[in-house]
Amino acid sequence: MKRIAGLVGALALATGTLLAPTAAHGQAPEGAIYRVPVRGVIELGLAPYVERSIAEAEQAGARAIVLDIETPGGRVDAAQRIVRALQTTKVPTYAFINIHAFSAGALIALATDGIYMRPGSVVGAATPVDGSGQKAPEKIVSAMRSEMRALAQARGLDPRIAEGMVDEAIEIPGVKPKGQLLTLTETEAISLGYAVRANDWNAVVSAISPSARVVDAKVNWAENLVRFFTHPVVAPMLLSLGFLGLIVELKTPAFGLAGLAGALSLGLFFGSHYLVGLAGWEELILLAAGITMVGIEMFVIPGFGLFGVGGALAILASVYLSLVGTLATQADYSTAASILSTAILVVLVGAWVIVRRLPRSGRFTKSGLLLGEATDRESGYISADVRHELVGATGIAATDLRPAGVVQIGDERVDVVAEGGWISAGTPVRVVRSEGYRHVVKPAS
Repeated sequence: MKRIAGLVGALALATGTLLAPTAAHGQAPEGAIYRVPVRGVIELGLAPYVERSIAEAEQAGARAIVLDIETPGGRVDAAQRIVRALQTTKVPTYAFINIHAFSAGALIALATDGIYMRPGSVVGAATPVDGSGQKAPEKIVSAMRSEMRALAQARGLDPRIAEGMVDEAIEIPGVKPKGQLLTLTETEAISLGYAVRANDWNAVVSAISPSARVVDAKVNWAENLVRFFTHPVVAPMLLSLGFLGLIVELKTPAFGLAGLAGALSLGLFFGSHYLVGLAGWEELILLAAGITMVGIEMFVIPGFGLFGVGGALAILASVYLSLVGTLATQADYSTAASILSTAILVVLVGAWVIVRRLPRSGRFTKSGLLLGEATDRESGYISADVRHELVGATGIAATDLRPAGVVQIGDERVDVVAEGGWISAGTPVRVVRSEGYRHVVKPAS
């Protein structure tokens, strides 16, 4: 009887192990279940949020982390960052596919310790594509295929299923023919051992720990700002404002508001792209080298030659490299090129307006931001006081007036200009006009 009871217990344990997702990191600690939504397109702004949520759950002693996935896919490099965070945490991780986990979403789901799928959900179609929807080059497909195979092998699953989601050339008898990309329904994934059914979120919680409380991870304000500044529409605006601000600063005599706005815009662009992993120290060093070379061309070596061209190319290269990541697809390169082209066009048009129109703008000259081409007495600089009391005064020419010279008026020597011609020294003269520093005299009659 003891042997029969032991056999029954072993069978029950084995059955439970097959039906429930396995915890590869060991027994989960008692604590809350952290729910991390992974929704919408997977882009690099999403990766820091997931990484931070996993770190917080680990620090809080969470029982489990569940990624609530509903995504059409996205950037492979962003998904790889999330995969690394899942693989390094000590907290058991699970994926709840609700309803779609395509492409990069399938990669993320496979990196967890177990997958739950609600009825009607699907997972797969993980082959990388370019901006036109065409299959990416073999180099990228091969990397994605290898990573999916490795994740499946780490969980003890059939790696051919994972590879079939990436490469349609793989034939899996009884599952998919050659030439078709594999996408598994909830029923198919369960039959192949890739997932467990969960009717809804409550079913997932009950399967992991019915008594555990649930903590919903939320995107904080800093992550929202980073995702905003890295948006394909906002990024070219930051670049344009940055370079235009620096151009305006070159047209003004001192560092002011325009230079501050330009530096801030470029700082937000490179800072946000650095945080999401697009820009690294290489891009920042390349940018600094480009700015230095342009500065040498402007202030040390007159003209526009080798340093100017090299600096401009270095700046453009640093910006372009900051817009693409590792394992980038053709769509990523196209997006980066369009952002950079838009920024260049805006900068060229804006620079032309600044160079041709800004110095003549009455609004800027009245505000004191720029000096006009000419100034009147009221707004210009006067080197001496206006002395209207000298008009009509008489004196003796102390020097020859040719036509400028000095006249002795009482006890004062005054610089004057003769009206009409030469006046010899000792000739009595009278002041006929006083125009600031210019006093006009003629012989006294």
